Amino acid sequence: MKDALVAHAKALGFDICRVARCEAPPHAREFEAWLDDGRAGEMAWMERNKERRMDPQTVLPGAKSLIVLAMNYWQGEENDELERSSSSFVIGHSSFPRIARYAWGDDYHDLIEKKLATLDTFLRGHGGVQKCYVDTGPVLERDFAAKAGAGWHGKSTMLINEKLGTWFFLAEILTTLEFGDDAPQPDRCGRCTRCIDACPTNAITAPYQLDARRCISYLTIELKGSIPEELRPLIGDRIYGCDDCLSACPWNRFAQASSETAFAMRPAVAGMRLADFLDLDDEQFRALFRKSSIKRVKRRGFLRNVCVALGNTGTQADLPALQKAALDPEPLIAEHAAWAIEQILQRCEPMQLLK
Repeated sequence: MKDALVAHAKALGFDICRVARCEAPPHAREFEAWLDDGRAGEMAWMERNKERRMDPQTVLPGAKSLIVLAMNYWQGEENDELERSSSSFVIGHSSFPRIARYAWGDDYHDLIEKKLATLDTFLRGHGGVQKCYVDTGPVLERDFAAKAGAGWHGKSTMLINEKLGTWFFLAEILTTLEFGDDAPQPDRCGRCTRCIDACPTNAITAPYQLDARRCISYLTIELKGSIPEELRPLIGDRIYGCDDCLSACPWNRFAQASSETAFAMRPAVAGMRLADFLDLDDEQFRALFRKSSIKRVKRRGFLRNVCVALGNTGTQADLPALQKAALDPEPLIAEHAAWAIEQILQRCEPMQLLK
């Protein structure tokens, strides 16, 4: 039956299907200490579900196996080069929106959940009871993925696979069916610290230690309020998430382009300049990012991020759009637009004196 499960998962487009015993995750206590230290920031939902994350039996009583699935989302060398070419932001040259690769296309939650439902039907046909999650359930997914041998923990805390590199989504199925456990992979990072060195905000405070409060993905997605001013310049021209620690990993040289075209960058988004986003009203924002992961931050969070990026890279040509945004009825947008205007004016004044 396990062979049939793996074959079914591969036919649905999953690149990896592995199994771990459904028991306490290996780093449950480290996770608890991480929460107690406050490094989760404002992600209070992690604290609320702490016990469930530390014991999957509270999620599905009687579960015997945890099926780990992975799906590649890397869009190939051509798009990779495009992203790398803008990894160091240049003032006045932010023509390509810096969005984390996983959010380029359609929302992976919607796409993968449908595939999990198909696998759930297959398992129910064999008498199983399941709980299926795509990164939204109370499961320490990377811990179980490493336990099942889907990859190993990188020093950035991200999972690395020898064939997919760092570019893949994870999903889990808890089931009352019992499958044979798969063996974990050895840690193949060696002495490499490229992911740590690449982090713009020094959020990776030590190997395997992440302070989410400094992470650009947290600041531009999970944080709902104002971005701390001392961290804004470090965000550069990133407007949703950050790929720097993933891009730096040398294991990505083995990555193959995904066959899933739904994860490709949307042309309508790729063709926009940063200042263009400031013209979006609520309806236009929802239309542009329909079926996209980006919709979760809503217009207020997204335009907040755009203002910060323009504050770091914008020129006088961007001032009219920012001045309009500074009058936005949403205080979060107005505040960050005012900050961006100040940053641009401070850059422009020395240039004017030189003329």
